[in-house]
Amino acid sequence: MADVQYDREPRGNGMTIGIIVAVVIVLAVVAAFAFGLIGVKQTREAQAPAVKVEGGQAPAFDVDTAKVDVGTKATTVDVPKVEVGTTKETVKVPTVDVQKAH
Repeated sequence: MADVQYDREPRGNGMTIGIIVAVVIVLAVVAAFAFGLIGVKQTREAQAPAVKVEGGQAPAFDVDTAKVDVGTKATTVDVPKVEVGTTKETVKVPTVDVQKAH
């Protein structure tokens, strides 16, 4: 019997990376809505334009996003010294405060 070989060109990594990036972006947006970081409410109904192709109105939306406060606070942490042992020192560490959208 003869061996059958199929010549296939290797698929480029560019398409695979593009698909992975698209999936990650979609999952991030879904997670943002699921955790209440983004709230969208329609504030005006859409109106189809007149037959004369005049007027019309696109819908309007109010988008509430989460409020993120980034700051510092004084905290005591162990800081190593050249000599044997540690001492307590007060340093500023970053803080993040997230409030869900209304």
